[in-house]
Amino acid sequence: MRRSLAVLVLPLVAAAFATPAHAAPGGCADLAGLAIPAAAIGLPTTGGTVTSAQPVTGYCQVDAALHPVDPAAPDIRMRVALPEAWNGKALMFGGGGYDGTIPNVAGNVPFGPSGPAPLARGYATFASDSGHQASPAHLPATSLDGSFGVNDEAVRNFSGDALKKTRDAAVFLIGQHYHARPSYSYFAGGSTGGREALAVAQRWPADFDGVISAYPAWNAASLDLFFGYEAQVLSQPGAFPNPAKQTLLYRSVIQACDGRDGLADGVVSDERGCRFDPGALRCPGGADTGDTCLSDAQISAVKALSQPLRWKYRIASGERGYPGFPFLSGAAMTTPLLGMGTVGPATPMPSTAGYGVQFWDQWVRYFVTRDPGFDALSLDPLNPGPWRDRISELTALQDVNDADLRPFARAGGKLLLLHGSADELVSHYSTAEYFERVERTVGPRATDEFARFYVVPGANHANVAAAFPAAWDSLTALENWTERGVAPRNPAVTDAATGRTRPLCEYPTWPRYRGGDPALAASFTCSR
Repeated sequence: MRRSLAVLVLPLVAAAFATPAHAAPGGCADLAGLAIPAAAIGLPTTGGTVTSAQPVTGYCQVDAALHPVDPAAPDIRMRVALPEAWNGKALMFGGGGYDGTIPNVAGNVPFGPSGPAPLARGYATFASDSGHQASPAHLPATSLDGSFGVNDEAVRNFSGDALKKTRDAAVFLIGQHYHARPSYSYFAGGSTGGREALAVAQRWPADFDGVISAYPAWNAASLDLFFGYEAQVLSQPGAFPNPAKQTLLYRSVIQACDGRDGLADGVVSDERGCRFDPGALRCPGGADTGDTCLSDAQISAVKALSQPLRWKYRIASGERGYPGFPFLSGAAMTTPLLGMGTVGPATPMPSTAGYGVQFWDQWVRYFVTRDPGFDALSLDPLNPGPWRDRISELTALQDVNDADLRPFARAGGKLLLLHGSADELVSHYSTAEYFERVERTVGPRATDEFARFYVVPGANHANVAAAFPAAWDSLTALENWTERGVAPRNPAVTDAATGRTRPLCEYPTWPRYRGGDPALAASFTCSR
């Protein structure tokens, strides 16, 4: 347990840690109306208030509002679930997209197994909306509402400040209810939540004992610039491949590269080794002659989005580009909203365009220009003109790119990084880039003492309609490593749809079939 000073100063708390299930919690209703003092929160607020506390089967659900310094900024809305049979631990969930809603505190971790979720395992769980409430209006998802970006404090909260404020308020409420602090605290999130997971490890290295970061959008502002480039590319005349053509591309890649790992099973495991050329799908003469081929404009668009993007101007975060997406190597086009969408980008931005280009549209109108009527397609991410300084300012807030995780490691923290190779919205190339930076900064052997990075072939962003929807009990693995010193050894990931298993290979290795029952992880070996 890392909080040895607290144990020395508060021996009664240490005794509570030893027998958390026997602690005598206060009544759920006793928390209603409770004031959360600003002094209990490590970043500036004007305090908070418990807005409701009500018993739910097996736990007490506490809702609270943390009040901003700027009276024009929204509250941070948060929720804490306090189980009757508390195991003495806490887990915070990250959000998704632009956040704006409180994640399900009774849910599971990203890529989690079908078994009991953390709350059902006795964890006190908590989460917040990151400091604003979404009003999606015509948008296809609440997580696409970026309208809060007109307020500076709301942007800082979304960029990371709300994490610290929520965590500190939750620990205060846990202490009020159980008369003890958590013995261990964990964080789990995917996408924006994955960025948030890395943010807490980088900015507050002693707050969480272990972190699960899945498909993290860690370089969020740089990803926004890529989304802007994607909007420019796909909005060109004839460049957008419709859903039928996206499916044609995907199936063609699978057909060409599926067997490279020794088994034709619908999953491209050797993703880096796939060398499919979309030119093989060229329509006669290069014109668009139907859904059985790709035009020259569409082939050029697909190639552009699968290549690294570099910008020639400096930004405050220091990022110089984004690595592109593996559209040519099995990235499933089976979730259109998260991929290219069903229609191309346009002005106004269609609600059926891809999630990424809609994300860019919101970012430009509310974060960058703060002009809701601004035409996002008129801003060139490679040459932003008068908006360059504002974009640079936002990258300093939103690119969570500190690779020096030694403070987190020194505090005893453990990190599990996971990403699917068929992710349509956040490139696993980007996560690999960050992990390689950590290894260069910390050193490979030192990194291995506290961090693991796994790429799951065939898993996509939403983990639905994927070639391999991943399920792994990462929380138990993290518990064993953090609390018992037992690092993950030969873990296996399950296909949640079929039950088949594969080895969870540490990057940069991938599972190669070596013979035997193809449904069993033991029939594969992790190969370079």
